[in-house]
Amino acid sequence: MLSVTFLGTGGTLPTTNRNPSAIFVNREGDMMLFDCGEGTQQQMMRAKTGMKLNSIFITHFHADHFLGIPGLIQTMSFNGRTQALDIYGPVWTEQFVAFLIQLGYYRLGFEIIAHELIDGDIIERGDYIIKAVATDHGIPSLGYVLEEKKRPGRFNRKKAIELGVPAGPLFSRLQNGETVTINGKTVRPSEVLGHQRPGRKFVYSGDTRPCVNIARESAGADLLIHDGTMADDLQDWAIETKHSTVGEAALLAKNAMVKKLILTHISSRYSESIEPLFRDAKKVFENVLIAEELMEFEIPFCDK
Repeated sequence: MLSVTFLGTGGTLPTTNRNPSAIFVNREGDMMLFDCGEGTQQQMMRAKTGMKLNSIFITHFHADHFLGIPGLIQTMSFNGRTQALDIYGPVWTEQFVAFLIQLGYYRLGFEIIAHELIDGDIIERGDYIIKAVATDHGIPSLGYVLEEKKRPGRFNRKKAIELGVPAGPLFSRLQNGETVTINGKTVRPSEVLGHQRPGRKFVYSGDTRPCVNIARESAGADLLIHDGTMADDLQDWAIETKHSTVGEAALLAKNAMVKKLILTHISSRYSESIEPLFRDAKKVFENVLIAEELMEFEIPFCDK
């Protein structure tokens, strides 16, 4: 499983139908948040994601991207959490976590560990990584790439049997990349496995102008979640506020040949209708969605 749940899809100002930014990701039971705007914990309850988070990734320190954290950590503490929580983000993350621990008359039952990241930093998570990518939002800001490492090729059962490998545990050892010996004969994984297959990759831009770093890291991504704050007729305003129009995000996705684009951080001016956003994006890139509250998207494997 690699699933994404949109807990907050609104812009700077929340509306009655859009909360501030928050995205929940479940990668094979590793649960994490990317941004945590006001009201995120209630959205987690509505989405039934649970609160067993391993980590929170903050894109930048504008209030609509982190104000949900104080209430969330208090709830997790009240619920008996003892596991440490990692909070990652750009410059000022260490000060933020220090303030967070001191905020309010309560004592947390778990440790919060701050990690300040810069462009290019990589967090190793076994069979996948998370990479920090500098973005263009006028203050220190990061996007994030979650990318799985390559998977073994398909196992050729028939070939393995022809080579004298009996069905059973030795099959698993070969699939795990181990060489096995049967009756003095060595069989290598390369003899029974096809070419390596790609893992899955998704990119979250956070708030940003279209930028080279996100474009580069999005190449071939299975999913790009990008700032789509406003329609194309407000490009001057997007430039001034360091956001992206939907058309700009769609062009970036098209050039990067991503498989799916989901636009988020939707301005409150589109509370009545998102049709202008969808129309402008669709002109440029066909495989696009406008994020909605509690929308879930599961990223499938691709063998090519």
